[in-house]
Amino acid sequence: MIEFWSVNNIAFNVMGYPMSYIELLGTVFYLWSVWLISKRKILTWPVGIVSVLLYMALFYQIRLYSDMLEQIYYLVVSVYGWWRWSTPDPDTGKILNVRYSPPRKIVVIASITIAISFATGALMSQIHLLLPAIFLEKASFPYLDALTTIMSFTAMWLMVQKRIESWYYWIIVDIIGIWLYYVKEVKFIAFLYVILLFIAINGLISWLKTAKIHG
Repeated sequence: MIEFWSVNNIAFNVMGYPMSYIELLGTVFYLWSVWLISKRKILTWPVGIVSVLLYMALFYQIRLYSDMLEQIYYLVVSVYGWWRWSTPDPDTGKILNVRYSPPRKIVVIASITIAISFATGALMSQIHLLLPAIFLEKASFPYLDALTTIMSFTAMWLMVQKRIESWYYWIIVDIIGIWLYYVKEVKFIAFLYVILLFIAINGLISWLKTAKIHG
């Protein structure tokens, strides 16, 4: 019996590509959450939590271990983001507005992101040897996968703070993701990242306009 959350439980075929229920639902909720965040809607957080749980199960099955672990972070940050966007600043009494971080902070965060990405890639390249009972096979593209993972961590945290530079991180992650998921033959998710790329570009433009209004 094939369980619902199995990648082998196929909902339908799209041009010869078997679409699993878990990939389909994860994709729908993820797209919805990203569209909501580009519009600065607080509903993005509960919708995103649903997509996180679905993708966590999917990535484990296709051996993208960094992406799987990434979902745990997203779950925690989504709960925090839900609270952060709905709670006025105790000092100003106002809800967060979109803005850039100070230039020096942008450089520091980018440097830390790159350093942690390299260290994570080194770890994930050996994870099947360190924890063979959990990670049964060698990770696919460990350094590239780790880079998109850590960049996504950074982008998500910056997004919780409504920092405009978060969209630049997402744009880079989306470009890499298009190639990575296509190579791994998760083609619907590769197509999803094409859509996400356009949403990220639109989100950047929208947040820049909003910052200009409030500035």
